[in-house]
Amino acid sequence: MNKAVKTEELFDVSTEYIKGLFDGAIYPWEILPKISGHIKKLLENIPCGFETLSEGVIVGKNVKISEGAVIIAPAVIGEGTEIRPGAYLRGNVICGSGCVIGNSSELKNCVLLEGVQVPHYNYVGDSILGNRAHMGAGAICSNLRSDKKEVTVHSDKEYPTGLRKLGGILADGVDVGCGCIINPGAVIGKGTRVYPLTSVRGVIPERSIVKSMSEIVSIK
Repeated sequence: MNKAVKTEELFDVSTEYIKGLFDGAIYPWEILPKISGHIKKLLENIPCGFETLSEGVIVGKNVKISEGAVIIAPAVIGEGTEIRPGAYLRGNVICGSGCVIGNSSELKNCVLLEGVQVPHYNYVGDSILGNRAHMGAGAICSNLRSDKKEVTVHSDKEYPTGLRKLGGILADGVDVGCGCIINPGAVIGKGTRVYPLTSVRGVIPERSIVKSMSEIVSIK
């Protein structure tokens, strides 16, 4: 099983206004401290097809924002994205097109690529969600250790991140079941599916089914 941790192994980034953020990042956690600066550049030179919704917030075409959603600047919302009632974007959020940010979902300092769904009661902080990643109802990305120390990514070797806050890294096509907890620094490989109510730690191989942390099988 391939326990991928490098950015190029986890994400295929084709979105023009996001690609620059990923350039030069060997590991995905290197991207998180750069989100604010990247959005600032986009606000100074607004990409084609975007318009200013409010100071520090730009949106693409056909974005749907329900009454009761709260968007704190800075934020970049891609074309056709739907932000449902009660959603709370706390700043430093950038997402691609066709995403769903749903009821009572809270996001901060994170990147959502194309077609990501966080539709019901999700928390996504200091995290990266790949193309078509989906989080079931109540699934959260926990981004802070209980002892408040630096987050280390645990795989076949240890990867110190230098970050005190680091949530989940979900590669392209990951599907996380309802009620899951993605523990700080967890990395889930491409196309992997996680059973509901699982507490995910460490690096999970691509194209796997996580029935529990003691039972991980390859997708045939």
